[in-house]
Amino acid sequence: MNVRIRGIYATALTELLRADYQVVSASRPIRDRFEESFDVDVADATVRTTDDREGVGVSGDPDAVSELVDGLAAVSRDTLRWRDPVPVGAVFDGEVRETLGSGAIVELGSVDGQPVSGFLPYDRVDGYVNEGDRYRLQIASAEPPWSDDRPTLATDLRVPGGLVELRRRGGDSMSETARLADILPVDPIEGWKPRWSSAADDASLDAMADALERANERAKDIDGAIAPRDDATPGRLVAPIAGAWVWFGREGRFELDDVRRRVETTMAGHHRTKAATNAASAAVDFVEAICSSSVDVADGDVGFPFAVVARQFGPTVGDTVAIRHGKPSGRTITLGRGEVTEFDPTGSITVEREMTGGGTYDALGVERTTGDVATTTFVEGRWWYATVYRSADGERRGTYVNVCTPVEIFPRSVRYVDLHVDVVKGPEGEVRRVDDDELDAAVDAGSVSEPLAERARTVASSIENAL
Repeated sequence: MNVRIRGIYATALTELLRADYQVVSASRPIRDRFEESFDVDVADATVRTTDDREGVGVSGDPDAVSELVDGLAAVSRDTLRWRDPVPVGAVFDGEVRETLGSGAIVELGSVDGQPVSGFLPYDRVDGYVNEGDRYRLQIASAEPPWSDDRPTLATDLRVPGGLVELRRRGGDSMSETARLADILPVDPIEGWKPRWSSAADDASLDAMADALERANERAKDIDGAIAPRDDATPGRLVAPIAGAWVWFGREGRFELDDVRRRVETTMAGHHRTKAATNAASAAVDFVEAICSSSVDVADGDVGFPFAVVARQFGPTVGDTVAIRHGKPSGRTITLGRGEVTEFDPTGSITVEREMTGGGTYDALGVERTTGDVATTTFVEGRWWYATVYRSADGERRGTYVNVCTPVEIFPRSVRYVDLHVDVVKGPEGEVRRVDDDELDAAVDAGSVSEPLAERARTVASSIENAL
């Protein structure tokens, strides 16, 4: 059996199921965590975490769904399961019972003796919707039995799938994958058009053909069930895809923690915490990334996990950061704001600023013109940073190296305290060290300690020699 898994339980369920089943079309985090390859192929069943994170929905071929649900129910004694009477893709004749502000409540008849209903948004219907109106509808999105929400309905008919979706109205895609699909040995059945997902970009032609063939069979089931009827009383016409729900209790979540721990760093209560809110889920990811990140130890200090912090909070490419230039006197000025153009997870960013004309660049003696670009690279923890100035046409106008306290890269700003002494390199290549006298004056004034000043002088000497 081929199984596709998505959501917060994906790592644990991949580890739990991969011994007996073939996990396919795995997400990038799963591919990174497991030391094995996952084929991009047709899934017999898909397991997807519910929106509230309390359990999973299982959809696909009836036999595959039944077998998977039996296995998942064995996770713990407080794991519960239900068959879904209104699975995604099921087609009903329905009658509007009540109209609300954004949509209508539609009676869908009964399944296995139980009345079922759904919610039909107005934007999925042509014209006005009134009580008593009858429609042929499809389940567009299902809801677990513990939810207060009804399944969402649509008037357009589709055959959902992981690699390809068939649509009865339109659906053509001009992607390269769609063009490639023209050479498949299988054609979509008459009246239906394919919509290939991004996952199909990495699929083989055989997998694409299998996916289209399976979608065709389901489309045939729908076509055979939706012939016009004289008395379109509410009721289910066809369910080409089976569905079921599995709810994990507290013991089940902790059991899945143990399974996940075989693969990845997992805090106690991982799934219990993630089931709470989006914010809690993000916090769990952050804590575990911190714990699992490699650390370097130097001078008794544990290395700072820059990549984890920056990816969670910023900055990253495209963000704007301010350069907060502190002075030993306590004053702080903003040198400007620029766009992050490069991000290195080892601990650095590159920031570009477009300059305005007027005056000269400090210590370089070069005129500042409109359109000049300042490119600055900041490295977390480094005692200096360099800014390269270029004209609008790319001509190098000089380099300014600022010696400072160790740089800190925050989500919206870069911060440090300037230590006065700097090193510059002019457009002709001449190198000069400047402002030693200002550093000496700061030491005399007591705003910079002698050990800190000595560190600044050593850094400046190293840069001067390197340039």
